[in-house]
Amino acid sequence: MTKNELDEAPLAYEDSEFLASEDARPLRIISEYLDPLRRLRRQRVRDTIVFFGSARLSADGPLARFYADARELARLVTEWSMALPSGVRRFVVCSGGGGGIMEAANRGAREAGGRSIGLNISLPHEQRPNEYVTCELRFKFRYFFMRKLWFAHLARAMVVFPGGFGTLDELMEILTLAQTQKLGRKIPVILYGPAYWNEIINFQALVRHGMISAEDLQLFEFADDPAAALKRLKAAIEVEAEESTPSFAHSRSL
Repeated sequence: MTKNELDEAPLAYEDSEFLASEDARPLRIISEYLDPLRRLRRQRVRDTIVFFGSARLSADGPLARFYADARELARLVTEWSMALPSGVRRFVVCSGGGGGIMEAANRGAREAGGRSIGLNISLPHEQRPNEYVTCELRFKFRYFFMRKLWFAHLARAMVVFPGGFGTLDELMEILTLAQTQKLGRKIPVILYGPAYWNEIINFQALVRHGMISAEDLQLFEFADDPAAALKRLKAAIEVEAEESTPSFAHSRSL
């Protein structure tokens, strides 16, 4: 090999072919942890309120009122968080960064004059970044499990609007962590739209068949109005003294 050929050999961390290979998968995974960590620290984001819900709900569709309610609740949450005396950003609205309920949440936060986070995912359809996410807080993930980690890592509460498989997956992930006591702190879960949720999930049947205990029904509560949802969030979240940022929801070792 000539000197010129040696000089042209790329460094491993600059070799795009290597970074896209199977061998480099662990590097891609750790990158999806470290890059958000660095950027969130730079933006002084301490914790979040996560909004889940369908990308298929629009501002003018048959279930438009959920879009409007998510937008209004995100606006109220952001106004509340911005009024808190803090040197860091508290209770920042966080969504999956796409359309529908995600767009509504980011839109409401912007209308309040605040910042919001979008944790986008690479998909062949449906998932496109919405325009309301704060540019510095716009993330794109390749791996679902790393995206879900960041949803849970900074969450102080979650509001789950009507949705499909993806929303159910995200909801059950958090409820399972809470049920099995793997969360280092309580993450209140509000199911928005009780008529929808009680139709698609028969919670009482799960208790009746012994699949969950009656106490597990206390892991979440319902709301059907933005002002009422905000009141429940405020009651459930303890606004403790500031710590370092980000403020992780550590997993418990039992």
